[in-house]
Amino acid sequence: MPAILPEAPLREEQALLSVRGVTKRFPGVVALDDVHFDAFKGEVHALCGENGAGKSTLMKILSGVYQPDAGQIVHRGAACRFSSTVAAQAAGIAIIHQELNLVPHLSVAENIFLAREPRKGWLVDQRRMRADTARLLERLKLDVAPQALVGTLSVAQRQMVEIAKALSLDAEVLIMDEPTSSLTESETGRLFEIIHELKRDGVAIVYISHRLDEFQHIVDRVTIMRDGRYISTALWRDTSVERIVAGMVGRALDDTFPPATRAPQTDCLLRVRGLQRKGVFGPLDFELRRGEILGFAGLMGAGRTETARALFGADPLDGGTIELGGRAITVRSPAEAIGHGIAYLSEDRKGEGLAIRMSVAANLTLANMAAVATRAGLIDFPAEQAAAVRYIEALGIKTPSPAQLAQCLSGGNQQKIAIGKWLFRQSQIIIFDEPTRGIDVGAKLAIYRLLDQLAADGIGVVLISSELPEIMGMTDRVVVFHEGRITGVVDTRDTTQEEIMHLASLSKKRTSESETGQ
Repeated sequence: MPAILPEAPLREEQALLSVRGVTKRFPGVVALDDVHFDAFKGEVHALCGENGAGKSTLMKILSGVYQPDAGQIVHRGAACRFSSTVAAQAAGIAIIHQELNLVPHLSVAENIFLAREPRKGWLVDQRRMRADTARLLERLKLDVAPQALVGTLSVAQRQMVEIAKALSLDAEVLIMDEPTSSLTESETGRLFEIIHELKRDGVAIVYISHRLDEFQHIVDRVTIMRDGRYISTALWRDTSVERIVAGMVGRALDDTFPPATRAPQTDCLLRVRGLQRKGVFGPLDFELRRGEILGFAGLMGAGRTETARALFGADPLDGGTIELGGRAITVRSPAEAIGHGIAYLSEDRKGEGLAIRMSVAANLTLANMAAVATRAGLIDFPAEQAAAVRYIEALGIKTPSPAQLAQCLSGGNQQKIAIGKWLFRQSQIIIFDEPTRGIDVGAKLAIYRLLDQLAADGIGVVLISSELPEIMGMTDRVVVFHEGRITGVVDTRDTTQEEIMHLASLSKKRTSESETGQ
């Protein structure tokens, strides 16, 4: 994808939308403290900061989800306050939420036009709604039927539906909160094309992303936040990724990936032979060694997540064998997988990985409640508290207390809770599905160090990632998938990103010497 250099200078005209000295408090937390921000017509203004910096809170204030405790919002030169998302949308402000604010049991068309359905008299004009939806999906090049239920779609497809929903509003200020976190490279490229179309139409775009390498393609200005405070604003052409990272974390990050401290053992921890689910994947053969980080790479729909879910017993298998420590096992449900010491961290951490309306302590102990139960089968709350404190400290989870609700924490801290849950269970194998999706660079490094330490402790780690630099920087070997089949098992030190992409686009198989035992 060619770099598109920003053209817009700092503007002297009135901003479409401004924030002046906004402060927002939650119980035990000051989420925003005297924050300033401007969005100008026809520009992309990137908002950067670590998880917990206050970016999403600020955007929720601008879109009417939250009300500020202090400060002022100025829209087209007039002070205002949006009492709801409907009020913000009426003023021309729309947001693409990172957390996929969709209704699973409704269709794509019904989600896009929810509460705004076109009418024919007293009835919803279904034909028009589906036709309008089809045009939006065509614009995004998303091959999904307007009548398809959102609950049947992948995370990436749901993200594109969220984008289509925002585009349908014809907003003059469009807030994009991690819009590419689940998208493939081609989908991201199409989104960038649409962003440039919107800029030419005069739309102001507020862009939040932890993928800083994307900025060269679309961004005009960058504002940095840290710990709920405004740090600085600069033209993209006058700054650099290194300066942005240093501003975000308050220090320079010398290495993207930590130096490996592990030496994978030679004995096989998990052996899979002929694993298949008809019409989805297989037959598949691969091995996971003790103390190894094994990567699963491939394009969207290649079968990586589907394989992981089947290994965890979340989806049924039609054939194949699974050996754990040289012993054949049967996995027909997540409960059986957990009993065998196999854990799975879903890419949809809020929907499947956490009970977000429960406390941090409850989430950390959820997979091993017997360890914090009394003889009568009741929760031993002092034991639960002690276990939670141990993992909060060990994983560096930032929370006011173990009693804090998981939904109140940042994405990076939520991911650490999901990991801690399986560590408390003392799992032998942990499968990580897109573990750094929507997580800032500082939190990513903490997750990477944790993965390396898990492997160093002898745990078998499977890392599913759509980011090839992450696969190359963290794994020992890579299993490459294409259309439900394995096209290569390669040693990371002996391969390249180009070879992995080539294998991800082929049906011909390459197997490394280390896999065949030659």
